[in-house]
Amino acid sequence: MKIVLTGGGSGGHFYPLIAVVEAIEKITLEKKLIEPVFYYTGPAPFDPPALAEHDITYIPSSAGKLRRYVSILNITDVFRTVFGTMRATIQLFNIFPDVVFSTGGFASFPTMYAARLLGIPIVLYDADAVPGRVSLWSAPFVKWIALAHAEAAAAFPEKTRQKIARVGHPIRAEIEMPTKEGGHEFLKLSTDVPTLFFMGGSQGARALNETILDALPSLVERYNVIHQTGADNLTEVSNIAHVVLKDSPYAERYRVFGLLNTLALRMAAGITDLVISRAGSGTLFEIASWGIPAILVPIPRDIAHDQTENAFSYARHGACIVIEQANLAPHVLVSEIDRIMNDAAQLHTMHTAARAFARPDAARTIAQIIIDTILEHTTP
Repeated sequence: MKIVLTGGGSGGHFYPLIAVVEAIEKITLEKKLIEPVFYYTGPAPFDPPALAEHDITYIPSSAGKLRRYVSILNITDVFRTVFGTMRATIQLFNIFPDVVFSTGGFASFPTMYAARLLGIPIVLYDADAVPGRVSLWSAPFVKWIALAHAEAAAAFPEKTRQKIARVGHPIRAEIEMPTKEGGHEFLKLSTDVPTLFFMGGSQGARALNETILDALPSLVERYNVIHQTGADNLTEVSNIAHVVLKDSPYAERYRVFGLLNTLALRMAAGITDLVISRAGSGTLFEIASWGIPAILVPIPRDIAHDQTENAFSYARHGACIVIEQANLAPHVLVSEIDRIMNDAAQLHTMHTAARAFARPDAARTIAQIIIDTILEHTTP
């Protein structure tokens, strides 16, 4: 079995591919099927070691991006996309995989177009409450469409909806289960107060980080604070936090990281009482799988159209509250945190709703769809 993986350049597009690979490997071992061979095609992968860990061959491919604002790059990227599509067609012809699995995004367009030309079946996954443009464009010719959010189905052409399934979000097995023991000791935090986990990412983290720093003196009086800043912001945030907490007797309740590794992430999740985060779909479903109540601060619509819809989709299920960035201020953030943390009934409701939303079998469901597609395609 030969499977080509493709998707956008962010972690939200990349890590679902890895989660599904893990599930495919498990199913083929259980059912004694032919060992799969995986390829990843697109721009530079978000996490190269993850490819190496699963023996996934990386095949570089270029792709342009169609921006939602006026830019000369929209013109130059047309040529990158045309070249990338020609290159992807040659690459796919040489491999001729049994199936292409795509998580959408601009980086997947050349490979998906090439697969269409060559008649190779495509299984598509879209993580957002509002599907991306590549997902909507490809809907008429893909074999199956898997969605994280049920309401996303309404955006697709009606004649394509019979091949849509709402499956949830594929999450890597290694981070799906928080570590409940030893987290306080590992992170050197007090067991006497609740713990807040601020999950900033590589994109759109600055505004959230600035608000957290302004609120920090008040927060550490009542809570442990774990702060993931995004790798590019770590030095700046660390330096400012050192000054802000210089005279605080509770400075040891604050821990700052760029991006937590797998072990630290599981430890942090295991001791967290409330998550405050952006609303990327991957992050949202990780929080849901942990069953932790959340405050979501989506990146504004004019920067990332999908996050606001993701956040309110999650809120409609009762698992979080949403603070839009225009309303984000230190006193608002602290007030909402205190209100939720002092309401045991709401904490329980949000925990239960998060668990119900998570759908932990998503990766295996998609993996089985891919395997069934391969068997159908290859059986005489």
